[in-house]
Amino acid sequence: MKLIENTKDLEDFCQELKKHPFITVDLEFLREKTYYAKLCLIQVGSLTECAIIDPLSPTLNLDAFFDILQNQNIVKVFHSGRQDIEILYFLTGKIPTPLFDTQIAAMVCGYGESVGYESLVRHILHIELDKTSRLSDWSRRPLDNTQLEYALADVTHLLHVYEHLQQQLQENDRSEWIQEEMATLSNPDTYIVRPEEAWMRIRHRSHNARFLTLLRELAAWRERRSQRKNTPRQSFIKDDMLLNIATACPKNKEELCQIRNLKKEIATGKLGDEILEVIEHFSSIPKKEYVIPPKEKALPSADGALFELLKLLLRLKSLQEGVVARLIADDEELRSFSAENDEGLPMLSGWRKEIFGNDALALREGNLTISYDSVKHRIKLGNQKN
Repeated sequence: MKLIENTKDLEDFCQELKKHPFITVDLEFLREKTYYAKLCLIQVGSLTECAIIDPLSPTLNLDAFFDILQNQNIVKVFHSGRQDIEILYFLTGKIPTPLFDTQIAAMVCGYGESVGYESLVRHILHIELDKTSRLSDWSRRPLDNTQLEYALADVTHLLHVYEHLQQQLQENDRSEWIQEEMATLSNPDTYIVRPEEAWMRIRHRSHNARFLTLLRELAAWRERRSQRKNTPRQSFIKDDMLLNIATACPKNKEELCQIRNLKKEIATGKLGDEILEVIEHFSSIPKKEYVIPPKEKALPSADGALFELLKLLLRLKSLQEGVVARLIADDEELRSFSAENDEGLPMLSGWRKEIFGNDALALREGNLTISYDSVKHRIKLGNQKN
């Protein structure tokens, strides 16, 4: 097992990596007690050599590895790599390129929704992974051999999973199908956190513009404070408390103290002062700058019936083609299509149109039937003329 703890060894290892058309990458990190992830290990694999890089080593400079991440001749393979890519982006200011995500490829190749690495290794390579070290504290040193072997397995088997999926994509002529998803992973906007949008991650049922605007301001305040203090956003005030505060809209500390389940030390302390400052600022926001509540999702009865048929058709085509349904189209697309708002819909272009969009158009025009075959006990599609 190769453990790299100094710059010279890393530079030598990276020289070897340059000889390969692809490498596998995985990170171990902690973020339970921080807003930003703490990078603890970097695992890198090639077909001739795999290694674990210790970014916490005081004798290690990571520049040689960061250069590899930008080498256009080497594909960087991740599994469910969004968090890992985000960490590398914030460390370097650059997205690793070119990218390949085996979880996305697996969804195109018929392995199901958001398939895990362990399941994919079991299904493709018939290997059972030992996950006993999954919950390790990766920041502690020294790490024992069991932990290091567990970490290294995340890139050694990934090499062969990648080769298998690449071959499957090429045989089925589906290599281009995943490019849109890879483009999203490669877009820096995917990883930029905008505090003013933080409220959108909070579950609520309100369509009240005033409530939503105050929630927006409170969530943005919490996000900025979490970033500034490098603490988890819910460590000092949770989502349900933000919702309660937005509902009550207290004008002073006495009213703030009356909010159910809000700790007294928060209401009466510095956090309470900051909350009231946010509410005071909110009171000065003109109504024209309020959040526009989302429109109700209800469709006219005829369009609603078409929407339900489209969902059935999408499920059938997803099963038939072995592609996860949400990669083909989502509910918002189907709703727009049901109302004949077709402009810019991905389902009406490229491979999506080929496997689903054309049938969806035929269904909307009355030229496609969905029926049950009582002999073969399955649902079948049929074409007919008006």
